[in-house]
Amino acid sequence: MKVVRFHEHGGLEVLRHEEIPDPEPGPGEVLVRVRACALNHLDLWQRRGIPGVPLPHCPGSDVAGEVVRGDTHGVAEGQRVLVQPGISCGRCVACLGGEDNLCRSYGLVGYQSEGGYAELVTVPVENIVPIPDRIGFVEAAAFPLTFLTAWHMLVTLAALRPGETVLILAAGSGVGQAAIQVARAQGARVIVTAGSDEKLARARELGADEGIDHYTQDIAKEVRRFTDRRGVDVVFEHVGQATWEQSMKSLRRGGRLVTCGATTGPSVSIDIRHLFSRQISLIGSYMGSKGELLEAAELFFDGRFTPVIDRTYPLEAAAEAQGRLEDKAHFGKIVLTV
Repeated sequence: MKVVRFHEHGGLEVLRHEEIPDPEPGPGEVLVRVRACALNHLDLWQRRGIPGVPLPHCPGSDVAGEVVRGDTHGVAEGQRVLVQPGISCGRCVACLGGEDNLCRSYGLVGYQSEGGYAELVTVPVENIVPIPDRIGFVEAAAFPLTFLTAWHMLVTLAALRPGETVLILAAGSGVGQAAIQVARAQGARVIVTAGSDEKLARARELGADEGIDHYTQDIAKEVRRFTDRRGVDVVFEHVGQATWEQSMKSLRRGGRLVTCGATTGPSVSIDIRHLFSRQISLIGSYMGSKGELLEAAELFFDGRFTPVIDRTYPLEAAAEAQGRLEDKAHFGKIVLTV
């Protein structure tokens, strides 16, 4: 099969489009013919050299396609599917309690296993989610990781309620556009940040009520202006070092900050006197459970969630696609088609 992978860490030049043997599904696995695979920042970090990636490696956590072999596992051959990215043991207390993302052996397709930058991929049968015929493969690939993350952060952990106000950082990112849609579905007022007027306009089209240019405006000052100096109930943080201080300043007393990422760096400082005196809750988030993905998928399948597609590229142009993600030129998801 054709695959894009890297044999060493480095820049875009280390990505190779090459031929390797077809994978063979093991016990409890199905073989999926990849039709589309969406990019994530995780793909970039792996290529650059984060720990835990065996070489050579094929990235890609967001996969949609057709089952090639799966009838022995109760999944029909030819079934159109998307893949739940999270892999867990399925036997521990966390997994059996519906919190598989807390499993001690939790991993991701395309990180702890080979991923979707390929014509074929093997995945656990439990990770297969059938998709309706009206859902395209590109849209299906753009859905799982970002919408699961946004759902887990806003619905499960932050318990966002109707009438509350949420600040969503970097609205043009894959998880940012998903968060806008999840927050609107919860009946919240949405304030977003983005790096250009064009991206802010697109965020408003998705349902954002107010927008802030995070390059030219003071985020906390604008939040106070939009909220009559009260601050927001929830901050959806995934940028990290560059926005952390502004995110903390944007919260109301008793507000909640939920974070899932550190794309600009992991090192931040906190004055714990402000933390306890303002009674702020800091919540860490990583992915979400299979059950949560199925909950969110119901809104996707009935048309209430629509993944925003920035651009598609053929598999062999994966380096160009990653370059666009690195340049922050996108709004929404970048997807490889196979």
